[in-house]
Amino acid sequence: MQDPIVEEIRKIRDEHAARFNYDLDAIFDDFERSQTELGLPLVTLPPNRVSKTEHSPTQAVEHIPAA
Repeated sequence: MQDPIVEEIRKIRDEHAARFNYDLDAIFDDFERSQTELGLPLVTLPPNRVSKTEHSPTQAVEHIPAA
């Protein structure tokens, strides 16, 4: 199924990226510049830290057999 709205957004996104030769740093700089020019708030959040007690991909997962 093709959604015309999604297709339009993808086209706009591709045109924008092409303006910067698909350079992610340049694309990000342009978005940041646009936010500043429009007076939009820039939000910087601290990284989410995962505690050692939470499950991480490197921890072994106990297999529980199906009943």
